[in-house]
Amino acid sequence: MPQPWTVAARNLAEHVNNPIHTDAGARAAGFPSALVAGVTTYAYLTHPVVAAWGTEWLTRGGGEMRFRAPVFAGRSIDCVPTSDRDGAVTVEAIDATEPSNPRAVLTAVIDSGPPPERRAGDELDPRRYVLDERYGPDYGARAGDDLAVYGRDDVVHPAVWPAIANNVVQTGLVTGSWIHTRSIVRHHAIARRGDEVDVYATVVDRFVRHGQRAVLDVVIARSGRPVATLEHEAIVDLSVA
Repeated sequence: MPQPWTVAARNLAEHVNNPIHTDAGARAAGFPSALVAGVTTYAYLTHPVVAAWGTEWLTRGGGEMRFRAPVFAGRSIDCVPTSDRDGAVTVEAIDATEPSNPRAVLTAVIDSGPPPERRAGDELDPRRYVLDERYGPDYGARAGDDLAVYGRDDVVHPAVWPAIANNVVQTGLVTGSWIHTRSIVRHHAIARRGDEVDVYATVVDRFVRHGQRAVLDVVIARSGRPVATLEHEAIVDLSVA
């Protein structure tokens, strides 16, 4: 059974490219202070799962991440897991100083199944990433996730997959502040430091709800075989009512 874990939330240096992760940018968008990147909140919520299920989850597991309310930089966040009868684990991000909780929820499964079929939509240009530095095993350690498996075995942190999807959104769809709202992440193989991956992204839906949103299907492949697949949603334009 996964165990609770507590962490001091922080933003990483690369996230200042999105103004919402700075105090000034967050206040301009109507928030009291900097929002922690959703991908970092996801990294925190994977900690109890990986501590319990280990590399099996990193190889073939996955889950759905939903962001319900902002996680603010500098706050203490409790990651509280519960199990259901089907074997899934739900991990909630709790900020005891806020009246509304959970701030975010990860529902994780030990087997996420095969890669889904790619849906039709607006295909973005393919990209290639080297899994090191900001997209490598060290993501968790920089964010405050202290599990040893990543540094010891050079296993890429699971938060790298939505981080890559976020980079596609950041550089291909938006200007100014934007917010990552939801991801379904499926793992299909372990990746290690220095691997090269090709990323294929398709915008499969656009709609307005508290801003202009985009939904992307993202395939991250190594040597032609998927390592991870995502359904990734973000508010790409906060000015749209």
